[in-house]
Amino acid sequence: MDHLEQIVNEARAAFAGISDPDALEQAKARFLGKNGQISELLKNLGKLPPEEKKTAGAAINQAKQAVEEALNSRREAIREAALAARLAEEALDVTLPGRSELRGGLHPVTRTLERIESLFASIGFTAADGPEIEEDFFNFTALNTPEDHPARSMHDTFYLNNPDGSLAEKVLLRTHTSPIQARYMQAHVAKYGQLERMPEIRIIAPGRVYRVDSDATHSPMFHQVEGLWVGENVSFADLKGVIADFLKRFFETDDLNVRFRPSFFPFTEPSAEIDVAFMSGALKGRWLEIAGCGMVHPNVLRHAGIDPEKYTGFAFGFGPDRLTMLRYGVNDLRLFFEGDLRFLRQFA
Repeated sequence: MDHLEQIVNEARAAFAGISDPDALEQAKARFLGKNGQISELLKNLGKLPPEEKKTAGAAINQAKQAVEEALNSRREAIREAALAARLAEEALDVTLPGRSELRGGLHPVTRTLERIESLFASIGFTAADGPEIEEDFFNFTALNTPEDHPARSMHDTFYLNNPDGSLAEKVLLRTHTSPIQARYMQAHVAKYGQLERMPEIRIIAPGRVYRVDSDATHSPMFHQVEGLWVGENVSFADLKGVIADFLKRFFETDDLNVRFRPSFFPFTEPSAEIDVAFMSGALKGRWLEIAGCGMVHPNVLRHAGIDPEKYTGFAFGFGPDRLTMLRYGVNDLRLFFEGDLRFLRQFA
């Protein structure tokens, strides 16, 4: 019995000094393995006299159970120590602010478009939409643009090809959003043209447009917001009032001057360029071209089925990309479309 107690104490001491699971299993074999000390004692039971065998067997089994308990206790201690070490290594400081996911934001040009739509909606204009892949008729012919106009050149306009590579007949990426106006006027006449007094047309046409052009202030893809007001007795004075009011509200200042400089566009007559000069800030006193405008040409009204003797109207076109540059103080249009998140996060 003293020999068994010595084996148990020796096993406990051996297990207690081990912190590696593999080393523990090797120590187990020394006591409980096939040739271990406990196993050898069990093998020798058969050599004992019958009267001693029962007592010795019970004592050996009790010692074996004590060694197994010590082994299992040490296994659990090693597992707990490994878990504690891992938790310490991967510990979180719960006092630190949480790491939230990055949140997206609207593109600065999108913000400008929404602002423009909101401002014009407040004075009765609704937003109209149309296809970006447009027919030559709506993009040019319906807008009084002759066949020999430079805008119809392939050097200025993205014409589309057929699947076989040949040039598609009179199909292109729209060069402005004016085709939306032409389509809207036709649909309006189809709906109300039979009435003695046709309701007014008062719309803006925002959207992407495409031209073969690229530099610091031009992009092959850019945005336009064009406006149209057609009705009885609509005059150039109405045009000037709408534009001046919009610009002051857009830039949130009355401290600016607006001028209308004579110009030419095929779809308006008379036509004008709109310039603005800020009376304070970095751009103080500098005239900046901001838009084009004019009274809708009679031929454009006729193409839509509107009697130019009874109805008049004005149209205008802003570049919201340029308005965005002015509002946020950006000097290169290309920065908006390069996808650099470091730049775009400034406006989120």
